[in-house]
Amino acid sequence: MNTDQDLTAGVPMKWVGPLRISGNVGAIETAVPLATYESPLWPSVGRGARISMMVEPGIVATLVDERMTRSVLVRATDAQTAYLASLEVDARLDELRAIVRTCGRFVELLGFHHEITANLLFLRFDFSTGDASGHNMATLAADALLTHILRTVPGISYGSISGNYCTDKKATAVNGILGRGKNVVTELLVPRELVHRSLRTTARAIAELNVHKNLIGTLLAGGIRSANAHYANMLLGFYLATGQDAANIVEGSQGVTVAEDRDGDLYFSCTVPNLIVGTVGNGKGLDFVEANLTRLGCRDTRQPGENARRLAVIAAATVLCGELSLLAAQTNPGELMHAHVRLERADTTAKIGG
Repeated sequence: MNTDQDLTAGVPMKWVGPLRISGNVGAIETAVPLATYESPLWPSVGRGARISMMVEPGIVATLVDERMTRSVLVRATDAQTAYLASLEVDARLDELRAIVRTCGRFVELLGFHHEITANLLFLRFDFSTGDASGHNMATLAADALLTHILRTVPGISYGSISGNYCTDKKATAVNGILGRGKNVVTELLVPRELVHRSLRTTARAIAELNVHKNLIGTLLAGGIRSANAHYANMLLGFYLATGQDAANIVEGSQGVTVAEDRDGDLYFSCTVPNLIVGTVGNGKGLDFVEANLTRLGCRDTRQPGENARRLAVIAAATVLCGELSLLAAQTNPGELMHAHVRLERADTTAKIGG
């Protein structure tokens, strides 16, 4: 057996939907691709998608913010020197923006934040990166900034090109507070009759479960800026199908679900503050990714950044569809496990010919 041979890891993928989206990015109706081994995810997201098509204006997705970050670390002789260095960086922002523009056509320096611990200075730079998710673009720009800062600011020396204050692929509070990736809020108002007929539950039951499970349960577990049932499931499936860096679900799955009983109607919202997605860059040249992005309408000729924004709101709406369906199922004893047993055992039996 040739252990050095490159093999392709094939993950089952299905298109689910369509779902309906409105909001400040645009009006969208599209099915969505999900690559996953968890086969019940497809019908679960599909149930939420069907509901979005039954109400106007569907899922309202609001893009609140977008940025990619990279934090560099420098050492100073002491804390006072680190503080003076931070003031010097702040005073030179226009100069630093000009340096960043030499690093690429689509990267811009938005600003920076800093933290000082002992004699260590962490500089967290924020960038806009067009249609790219922006990891490499931000690192390239940060490297140029760090080189210039070390050459022109006295009393400091190199620590690291990445100081973990970014924060990349780790569960932290700072990304939710300062922003990293696309911050999208999705909302859906489901009429009482549709809650009963399609979700087989009530708005009150879902709202109570959300408080008890997602809010109190997560608090007791020590969750970090997160109160949701399973954002990671939908994000991983969507990321794998669209050529994203799957490790970004670590921070991407940090988000907050809100559910309210409005006189029997259900107000349901998912806030996904750290969606790191792009339509250009690594992984986007694969044939199946190209086909999926094209079908999603994310290959159209638009202004830089618009395709990535479209992809982000589709991802966030997909999260809402799966979150809504799962919480509804969990209000009914036995429904969740019954669905998994029925769907996953049937899938396994079909594969082994039993």
